[in-house]
Amino acid sequence: MSAVARRGQVTETEETTNKETSINMRVDTRTRDLIDLAAKTLGRSRTDFVLESALASAHNALLDRCLFPLESRRFQAFQKALDKPSLPNSKLKELMRRKPVWDEN
Repeated sequence: MSAVARRGQVTETEETTNKETSINMRVDTRTRDLIDLAAKTLGRSRTDFVLESALASAHNALLDRCLFPLESRRFQAFQKALDKPSLPNSKLKELMRRKPVWDEN
């Protein structure tokens, strides 16, 4: 399944129309009712609402590992370290060969 984040929303790409697998979960009645109410309020089905929410949460979890706030002094030190050329090593070469999570299909 593939999705694209645009302006805070997760939208399905053409690939998602061919649904190959399912996700099943058990929840208590109050949780299901709350999800149903939220989905109905937005004019969405339960499945669409849960899928969109899960995808947005997944993207945020991954972005939290990529984006981090720094105070000015630490940011300058971080920039200085990034500007300094690094010596090639096996771990750096391996990292550069990997595809970013958001580019994987």
